[in-house]
Amino acid sequence: MTVVVRDYDEAIAFYVNAMGFTLREDTPQGDGKRWVVVTPPGAKETGILLAKAATAEQESRIGNQTGGRVSLFLNTEDFDRDHTRMLTAGVTFEEAPRHEPYGTVAVFHDLYGNKWDLLQPKTP
Repeated sequence: MTVVVRDYDEAIAFYVNAMGFTLREDTPQGDGKRWVVVTPPGAKETGILLAKAATAEQESRIGNQTGGRVSLFLNTEDFDRDHTRMLTAGVTFEEAPRHEPYGTVAVFHDLYGNKWDLLQPKTP
């Protein structure tokens, strides 16, 4: 999964400090390009490539890669803990947590405005 970003370092700071992700790789590729991968807490296989926009068209997609729809889902085993930690770190939620048949969920925005669901699935 790729998220187009404005700046590598500001994106790393947000995903690591505000969202609690782990920086898995930050490798220079030459000409100012870097291969930057962050992973959600506890993830072993899922990662997000933070790709700095290189053209005007790519820049136009920053923060709106899916036309304003939620496209990313961050699962948690403890919704209240992670919601509180993210709020304290300055993450913007556009709604209060709600309880749905599938679990507890709230929509939030990343650093650039992309919409995510913080989701604690209901246990059977």
